[in-house]
Amino acid sequence: MSKDQKDNVTETDNQLGNTSKFVQENAKSLAVIGAAIIALVLLYFGYQNFYLAPRAEKAANEMYKAEEYVAIDSLKDRAIKGDGSYPGFEKIADEYSSTKSANLANAYLGGLYLQKGEYQKAVDALGKYSSTGSPVIDPLVLGMLGDAYSELKDYSRAITFYKKAADENKNTFTTPLFLKKLGLVYEEQKEFKSAVDTYKKIKTDYSESVEAASVDAYIARAEARL
Repeated sequence: MSKDQKDNVTETDNQLGNTSKFVQENAKSLAVIGAAIIALVLLYFGYQNFYLAPRAEKAANEMYKAEEYVAIDSLKDRAIKGDGSYPGFEKIADEYSSTKSANLANAYLGGLYLQKGEYQKAVDALGKYSSTGSPVIDPLVLGMLGDAYSELKDYSRAITFYKKAADENKNTFTTPLFLKKLGLVYEEQKEFKSAVDTYKKIKTDYSESVEAASVDAYIARAEARL
């Protein structure tokens, strides 16, 4: 490996008859089950429209201040805990569970806990996040779970979540970023061939990404250890 390369290294079916007989023998109980299902559907829509909707609006209205604090390093504890007048992400995630704001609050919390070095708290918060279809937030949450498990030295789980993050909504920003982290964990586990294959994927499939600019050095290092 050249000096320049060294210098660059610093980063998922007869059943018709039986069915008919079953229906005839169990008509009464099936009618009861049918009525119960209808009741559950009505309850669900009532829950959505008369309980969740108002809570979601209130949560969204209260969340903006915590989002402002996220951008200010010295005020990140207020983003987590609140400031006395506005709730922080912890309270929003707890009191407004099942709302979009609470879901997003868990993502924020995970990132903030990572920055504070509170890795198990990060895992707990990020584990409560539900996928929304966001091409950016969803892979980032998976990737942050990878980061947290990596810091906890649970490399098996770190590998799992880095793979998921890299495969989620593939793009030239998050995919190569988490492929690189995946490669580094493979190296930590002395799985150098897997590391080489992962780095080469960055070079061939995401050649215009930031990570591709220095990936040759990572490839050379991992190959030297095979």
